[in-house]
Amino acid sequence: MNQLMTILTQRELFLLIIGAVTYIALFVVTWQNSRRKVLLLQERLDKVRAMQEVADVESNRQKIEELERLISKLGSENSMLRLELEEKKAKLDYANTMARIDNEKRERAEGDIFSSDIYLKIQRLLNEGRTMGEEDWQQLALLVDGIYSGFTEKLYSLYKLSVNDYRVCLLVKIHVLPKDIASLTAHSKESVSTSRSRLYQKVFGKKGSAKEWDDFLMSL
Repeated sequence: MNQLMTILTQRELFLLIIGAVTYIALFVVTWQNSRRKVLLLQERLDKVRAMQEVADVESNRQKIEELERLISKLGSENSMLRLELEEKKAKLDYANTMARIDNEKRERAEGDIFSSDIYLKIQRLLNEGRTMGEEDWQQLALLVDGIYSGFTEKLYSLYKLSVNDYRVCLLVKIHVLPKDIASLTAHSKESVSTSRSRLYQKVFGKKGSAKEWDDFLMSL
């Protein structure tokens, strides 16, 4: 009898140890997965901030003027410091030039989009109640990336979109209404709305509306 009790006790102890080890292993795996998700979210948010950064042209202009004054005072002395100041000025000049170009492109974007062949074809397809073909989607992607440099690359760097999600984003970018997006993609309006709000949550790590996702797309 004592021997039987000893065997049972050893078995219980063994099971207890196995259970504890399993629990600890699951805890570690869960913690690592949670930490990985946090790091991935932070990385995505950093990318979003970088994408949305717009040069403050006026502030840069004032900094450039100040640098020009400092450089003129240096004359031929302190050649190393002069080079450093000229480098800073050149970077600010470049940032302002790119900001002006980007602003001009955005101002002209709507006109270029609305007069494009693919946009006009999309309007015809809507009037006829037809969906877009593969070639239409390719032309639309080329149009959007041509006007908004790197739009597709930026999106996929944030999240691996499905084909339909990507197509919805392209149509949002050219100001197509949700009900028309549903018609062109052969999905319901509710499905289109869900897709956009889901993408916002995936990228930003918090719940958001379809409109908030649209606003983000328009900022790219």
